[in-house]
Amino acid sequence: MKRMKQLIKEYKEIEIPEEIESVVKHSLFPRKRKLKKLYFGIAVAAALFMTSVNTSSTIAYAFSDIPILDKVVKLITFREFKVDVGTYKADYKVPAITNLDNKDLENSLNEKYLKENEQLYQEFLADKKELKKNGGGHLGENSGYEIKTDTKQLLSIGRYYVNTVGSSSTTIKFDTIDKEKEIYITLPSLFKNENYIKAISENIQEQMRTQMKEDAELTYWVSGTGKELVFDPFEKIVKDQNFYINNKGKLVISFDKYEVSPGYMGLVEFIIPTEVIQNELVSNEYIK
Repeated sequence: MKRMKQLIKEYKEIEIPEEIESVVKHSLFPRKRKLKKLYFGIAVAAALFMTSVNTSSTIAYAFSDIPILDKVVKLITFREFKVDVGTYKADYKVPAITNLDNKDLENSLNEKYLKENEQLYQEFLADKKELKKNGGGHLGENSGYEIKTDTKQLLSIGRYYVNTVGSSSTTIKFDTIDKEKEIYITLPSLFKNENYIKAISENIQEQMRTQMKEDAELTYWVSGTGKELVFDPFEKIVKDQNFYINNKGKLVISFDKYEVSPGYMGLVEFIIPTEVIQNELVSNEYIK
């Protein structure tokens, strides 16, 4: 359990480009932009050039286009890092967003995706080398992505990371984009102030208790159920809690494996009723 929590912590702490913060801020306040050609592919290719790669590893490229609705915005598999040697197996798929006019936003997100996976790959190679040095063992990891929401207006992308050895750990991160305005949507940007934290947290606690009451096989670490808690109970979400907006315009709050429940529950999500947060919303443009 400690090992799983450490893996989750390390994944969440992967640094992303500092530029993403300024991009998000500027994106939330749209302005006229000069059209310019930015050669993201060339920059990435140069950044990824490796003078030495472990001979037992391979790097595969994949450019399988995945069309998004009206084909204005696309999501592709830009690159894939793979290792498949004996008891050491890893597969990291790097997504890339294309066809946004807002190249600052597009490039910043793509740089973040690339850096996440490149770091995971390099750490895997280091762990593999250390294991072999100490007599060998098993290593298994993979990362990828999925489209959670695809409407005319919104695109929500989930990027997951899975450690597949022993008691596997699973984490997922989401990005939501307004494809029409070409802006990046954060959780705080949806609300007037931080009162949403309390409103959402209390609703999630209520949903947890209700689900456990209706299904004895479900377990959440929440107070007020009469059950003895092994871990600290869930109290509240963080300001920038993992979230996405589903195809029906509902806010979905996500928790990683082991975050608010035992491992067998896996990743857990809670759809927040709009009436619970209606008074806190800036508008109903995204949340219906």
